[in-house]
Amino acid sequence: MTELFPGVHLVDGVDPSPDFTTHVFLLKNRGGGYTLVDTGVSGKDAAILAYLKSHAIAPAEVKHVLITHLHADHTGNLRRILDVTKAKSYAHWIEAGFIAQRPAYDGPGSPPKEPVEIDVRFKDGDVFEMGEGLVAYHTPGHTPGHTSYFEPSRGLLFSGDLFFGIPELALTLPDYTIHTGTAQISARRMADLSPQALLTYHGGPFLKGSAEALRSLVRQF
Repeated sequence: MTELFPGVHLVDGVDPSPDFTTHVFLLKNRGGGYTLVDTGVSGKDAAILAYLKSHAIAPAEVKHVLITHLHADHTGNLRRILDVTKAKSYAHWIEAGFIAQRPAYDGPGSPPKEPVEIDVRFKDGDVFEMGEGLVAYHTPGHTPGHTSYFEPSRGLLFSGDLFFGIPELALTLPDYTIHTGTAQISARRMADLSPQALLTYHGGPFLKGSAEALRSLVRQF
């Protein structure tokens, strides 16, 4: 069992290769049930469901699926997970349009293979009763509607692809980012939160010293 913090799981078995991690997180909700943050690359739905089963979590206990952004390595199993769990899906309103492929996405990276209608389209600053309570921060740059989720009570930041952790903390590479300058602005905003842990999608996660690491990173811009 990979439990990083009480009620915060890093789902095993979803990495496409040993040197390229894709971190799907599972949160226990204080009000009951669980929340997934992103769904991994296509074909890893079985690994997610196997992780649930190995910890005696019925699929129906997953009540919510939070998406950080549209790219297929984050949304590849979204349709399958929603079908099995009957969970509600959540994404920033900009990103929800691209996930539904209305309009088609024309930036770097790929949308999911099939369009998915997002149940709840939110905006910057919306608060959710998931995990120990999350705030959605619109952190564009990597994609137009990219979102990071912050748990203030413990200082946990689920940063999606705003940051890249292979081999060390950095912004995601410009080749995969629609506008690096905007990503830098988003990074400065997240550094101002002084997160205690940075739960990146690729590489990391960074469980200690995250606040200073982020401050050091944005000073380099």
